[in-house]
Amino acid sequence: MQLKQYLADHFLILDGGMGTLLQKAGLPAGAYPERWNLTHPDVVRDIQKAYFEAGSRVVNTNTFGANSLKFDQAELRAVIEAGVRIAQEAKAAAGLTEAWVALDVGPTGRLLKPYGDLDFEDAVAVFAETVKIGAACGADLIMIETMSDSYETKAALLAAKENCDLPVFVSCAYGGDGKLLTGADPAAMVALLEGMGADAVGANCSQGPAELLPVVGALTQNASVPVLFKPNAGLPRLSGDVTVYDVAPAAFAEACVKAAGLGARIIGGCCGTTPEHIKAL
Repeated sequence: MQLKQYLADHFLILDGGMGTLLQKAGLPAGAYPERWNLTHPDVVRDIQKAYFEAGSRVVNTNTFGANSLKFDQAELRAVIEAGVRIAQEAKAAAGLTEAWVALDVGPTGRLLKPYGDLDFEDAVAVFAETVKIGAACGADLIMIETMSDSYETKAALLAAKENCDLPVFVSCAYGGDGKLLTGADPAAMVALLEGMGADAVGANCSQGPAELLPVVGALTQNASVPVLFKPNAGLPRLSGDVTVYDVAPAAFAEACVKAAGLGARIIGGCCGTTPEHIKAL
């Protein structure tokens, strides 16, 4: 079954956090988690397999920060190729057929002009390179996520639409004021992203599920495409030297069900969430 056909008749359950689980597995602070596709593929595969077995029907590749501003061309290709392959292996190991692998595309890590020094055209080129490699490797869809700048979000979506024929989901990180860091509100982002052909729009990261419910309501009131909801397990805090998140699986799932009641159709977790959170959902 095709992804869009499945989504027409089902809630689509996404995966949860990757970075926080890699940190628990020993990823050092400041290290690029994407390199673990090459150095620790079994760890990445086991996490993704656990998500598939917990009920996820879309699992992201471990490529959130994989772009040409961080990696040279050869390593970028190797990281993305391995990332797609590992996720596909996890799906096969879980014995699933109606499940999909999303190429995870995060922000470049640089601010676009006028806030920073990155030209819009250069940002498009950076995203395009990542998308082309991921699509060629067999990713089933593109997941653009955790975007806090509407201009950079536009660059990423333009790159995806121009360089592949895959479905593209776009999710932004909204703050406590219900807006992006650069000021756009959910209605503005729906207008921008739907106008550019996004197949789903949503909110992820930044806050816990209860705090993001008003954003979900604003998205569903304005969107004609499916709405995506992928919150953190609350806000992070330090317990000694360890970052912890306080929203337990049952409370997380309860808040996500409320988001579904508001109209969200695509639901998962971001930072601090685990396969247990997805199983509860």
